[in-house]
Amino acid sequence: MIIGLPKEIKNNENRVALTPAGVSELIKNGHTVYVQTNAGAGSGFPDEEYLVAGAQILPTIEDVYGIAEMIVKVKEPIDAEYPLIRKDQLLFTYFHFASHEPLTKAMMESGAVCLAYETVEKADRSLPLLIPMSEVAGRMSVQEGAKYLEKPMGGRGVLLGGVPGVRPAEVLVLGGGIVGTHAAKMAAGLGAHVTMMDISLPRLRELDDIMSDNVDTVYSNEYNIREAIQHADLVIGAVLIPGAKAPHLITRDMLSLMKPGTVLVDVAVDQGGCFETTRPTTHQDPVYTIDGVVHYSVANMPGAVPYTSTLALTNATLPYAIQLANKGWKQACIDSAELRLGLNVIEGKVCYKGVADAFNLDYHPVEQFLG
Repeated sequence: MIIGLPKEIKNNENRVALTPAGVSELIKNGHTVYVQTNAGAGSGFPDEEYLVAGAQILPTIEDVYGIAEMIVKVKEPIDAEYPLIRKDQLLFTYFHFASHEPLTKAMMESGAVCLAYETVEKADRSLPLLIPMSEVAGRMSVQEGAKYLEKPMGGRGVLLGGVPGVRPAEVLVLGGGIVGTHAAKMAAGLGAHVTMMDISLPRLRELDDIMSDNVDTVYSNEYNIREAIQHADLVIGAVLIPGAKAPHLITRDMLSLMKPGTVLVDVAVDQGGCFETTRPTTHQDPVYTIDGVVHYSVANMPGAVPYTSTLALTNATLPYAIQLANKGWKQACIDSAELRLGLNVIEGKVCYKGVADAFNLDYHPVEQFLG
């Protein structure tokens, strides 16, 4: 198969979908890999390393899209890429369709096959291609939250861990999944007092067992959230419903309950955000303030640490990319229930129910396309 690796062009997105080591493995399996020049430069992987791995370098993104049967990316295509995508071309990347109707419509019009990292799912309901970036984003959410709690950045002027004789910051984590767990570990490690909320009692029991003494667990409902945000200095939104829009757990009216300079970090922004006042921001312009509350909602947080993120992402995606390249997308998805759940749009039709429901589109079960 001919595989294309374009340079990411989303704002301040320095990740690349495959390391040179990943490219080498695909080539060892008999495939041809074309890499756009400087695609890996932002992650610390120069063209020379891809050449040594056996890739061929192409000068433009148009060249890569024009020759590839399968495009492997990190982030969803943006407007400039829509015209480059061909009918029957396979795109393997993060899409988060349910939060972006124009993207969904554009991919339907393209006739391409869109296999989304974020909905590939194992039998135990875990999301293997979302986990590594969720781990990065969860840890970064506290790092960024701590920074914007500083007074010069618009925050309350609170040190997360406090000092002897001064209480530590109060951190509220909404969601006890991968993002929430890693956020809580980081905040607790810095000495903050952390409250974790989730709607799953079994998960809360697990968290209560594994977390340190400065982490408490509370069942998530509107009453408890309204109570907790009155005391919080930093709130991490870490809610995920696979393939669907995130629920708004903090509404606009709740902002009035918070202390001025409280910081909200919405890691669910890719799925529409779990705060009603969330709007996507960029690394270049990451925050805005509403009613005295600082909002950080960068849609590609792991892009700020691209070396770590690219290595972690390739570790997870490469085995699936090899299956797709070796067998073709149809046979690979027939053989793998995990990959089959990653199919979101095929030949102009939506085949993932969460996406169809989000925009009132016709839903076509994926089995219709696998024969």
